[in-house]
Amino acid sequence: MPSVYFDPELGDEERRQRLYAGDIIILSATPGTRALVSLAKEMLENAFAPHDPRALHKHMTPEQVAAVLSKLKPSFIHHPECKKLIPMIMKENDVSLDRIYFDVPRLRSAYPSHFLSSGIAYAFHPHRDTWYSAPMCQINWWIPIYQLDPNNAMAFYPRYSAEPVENNSEIYNYDEWNAKSRGSAAQHVKHDTREQPKPQQELDPLTIRYLPPPGGVLVFSGAQLHETVPNTTDLARYSIDFRTVHIDDVVAGRGAPNLDSRCTGTTMRDYLRGSDLQHLPGMSSGFCYDASASADKVLYFGSGLLGKAATD
Repeated sequence: MPSVYFDPELGDEERRQRLYAGDIIILSATPGTRALVSLAKEMLENAFAPHDPRALHKHMTPEQVAAVLSKLKPSFIHHPECKKLIPMIMKENDVSLDRIYFDVPRLRSAYPSHFLSSGIAYAFHPHRDTWYSAPMCQINWWIPIYQLDPNNAMAFYPRYSAEPVENNSEIYNYDEWNAKSRGSAAQHVKHDTREQPKPQQELDPLTIRYLPPPGGVLVFSGAQLHETVPNTTDLARYSIDFRTVHIDDVVAGRGAPNLDSRCTGTTMRDYLRGSDLQHLPGMSSGFCYDASASADKVLYFGSGLLGKAATD
């Protein structure tokens, strides 16, 4: 059974190994996470003024909310302050900025289930991020913006941290998703018809819900099976998440065990180095390709990435 740590006195390497083994870590708010939450809250409240962003279902239609989110979420993702605050958060947690790579932060929203739960406000079914082309060494950092409720949070399936789940992740290729599906998110207001990896078996219903305060951080491996809890409250939930990979683990092949992921493609090209925002070394060359895929689908990292990373 996985363990849960609260503000553990662990070095970064040991912390990553605990996370790969299935443990969960909860961190207290820091100046960096508070600043990131403040930025997101300000953007939310300005975008939806004069309404409380948590009560939009009382004042707006799903189509109106989706239209605002289609502009708000990319604005947050690409806000220059985010690229300053995430390295700050890493430094606050004793992570080497020369060795850590992060992707841009996402602004997530979970509205009351009857209102908007598809497309740009997709309520995620049980899944592992590694079913979506994430590397096995991916670490997720999840931060609530407002106070959480158990019926408006995120749930984890502890049994499956070490047990495979029948799934159809073989349908997913990250490059195809970006080319064909990601851009249409705001169009899926009532129903989301985009095909995504899902469990193909009945799951043990036991889940655990962790409720850090606003600005607190829930840290977990991308291989954890988790889901968006169907929102049965009368308030929307907003959160921020971003992912990191440590170059030493990429080079050494360390990470969570691959229990059941069969997707193709990779998200690794999205990551930026904490110290100077450079992409992972070798991402423009040195790939090898799966013979079953078309030439434009990056499937595995070749020796060019590892060799360059080891000397970078």
